[in-house]
Amino acid sequence: MFERIRVIAAVATLLAGVGSASIAKADRYDRHVLLVNNSHATITEFQASNRDDDFWSDDVLGDYVVRPGQYVRLDLDDGSGYCKFDFRTVLDDGSAIVRHSVDICTLTTYTITD
Repeated sequence: MFERIRVIAAVATLLAGVGSASIAKADRYDRHVLLVNNSHATITEFQASNRDDDFWSDDVLGDYVVRPGQYVRLDLDDGSGYCKFDFRTVLDDGSAIVRHSVDICTLTTYTITD
């Protein structure tokens, strides 16, 4: 009986270590993304929420806007360890561009075009 408990405890410890290793590995990624505006409109808002968030994040641009031809480097690390994010870009004409499941651990540049 005690031997069985030790085996279960060893398996649980191993599984916990595998999960921690995956999170630790994901935490090593750079989550900075260059947001480039190659469109005709000014980007007035940009939101990036990890895939498990039910709501959009706050506007990461704050008071800043990205005019046509400009770019800004954004730190999208929300501390969750996630790599997959949904993006919502709002333009000054009122339109919004939504893109789901963007891998910010491998993406270095995100470009908005017409």
